Amino acid sequence: MLRWTLTIFLCVIVLSAALPWLQKLGIGRLPGDVRFRLFGREYMLPFASTILLSLLALVIGKLI
Repeated sequence: MLRWTLTIFLCVIVLSAALPWLQKLGIGRLPGDVRFRLFGREYMLPFASTILLSLLALVIGKLI
């Protein structure tokens, strides 16, 4: 359980950093992604995108 929590946390960090490039593909604008502004800075928590990419990686891993 701890391994999955850490994996999802790391995926959220990576997706947040790569969000400007991934938004061109539609990642980061899904209904489960959270965006908010705090103290003049915008924060993005791409939960739905993380789950989608994790499922995609799981399917690719099962096929290989």
